[in-house]
Amino acid sequence: MRPAGGDGPGAGFQLIAAVAVALLILLTQTIFIVPAGTVAVVTTLGRVTGGQRSPGPNIKVPLIQATSFFDVRTQVRPEQFSTLTKDLQVIEATATVKYSIKPQEAGRIFETIATENQQIYPRIIQPSLLKALKSVFSQYELVTIATEWNSISELVQDMVAQELSKFDYVKVQGLDLTGLQIAEEYRSAIEQKQIADQRLLRAQTEVKIAEQEAKRYQILNSSLDDQVLFKLFLDKWDGQTSVVPALPGTVGGGTPVIVNGRR
Repeated sequence: MRPAGGDGPGAGFQLIAAVAVALLILLTQTIFIVPAGTVAVVTTLGRVTGGQRSPGPNIKVPLIQATSFFDVRTQVRPEQFSTLTKDLQVIEATATVKYSIKPQEAGRIFETIATENQQIYPRIIQPSLLKALKSVFSQYELVTIATEWNSISELVQDMVAQELSKFDYVKVQGLDLTGLQIAEEYRSAIEQKQIADQRLLRAQTEVKIAEQEAKRYQILNSSLDDQVLFKLFLDKWDGQTSVVPALPGTVGGGTPVIVNGRR
């Protein structure tokens, strides 16, 4: 006969299953995994508690604590921009910045400026990048920008790093400027100036070479005497020349020596 009130083996099994499910749910809410290349910020009732959590298994208090993940790997973001030069010309280009957030600053980032990973670039990187671009390019005329592009790229990178160092959230690892676009009429003028500069440099180089040659011959002429000239002649004599100069120092200038001469 089955016991009344459903207290048989089936009810006991259901109770055990319910407890097991509850424990499993509690376990999944307690243990969380931080993926490689990220750190986790744990908040207790909305307030950041403890340091950042490193990759691997971690523990939190269910229902009371929450987690937010931040990517600490190097990020590469292209930024298309337009700005004015010192001579009020409009240029367009692309600035590609490489950066990574500092893992130890993840908690401070969450508290002060960004609660999600995708907010890092627009709230931290982009404002400093655009500010640096406008500041640097406003110091140079268009022709200088076009001819010294690589040097200006380094200046922008240094200024971006300087701007971001004020907050110390991230580390700038590199910056590339590409795709410079300017008005066609200014591009032609720049090319003509570059050609003129190259010609001027070539002419200056040729003048320096000529001056050096002239100086060398002047020194050589001042050092020549009869003895040196005679030695130079002998060094170059091919053995077929009919007349050889007399030896220097001979009384009266000496008489030329006849070699293979015919009368």
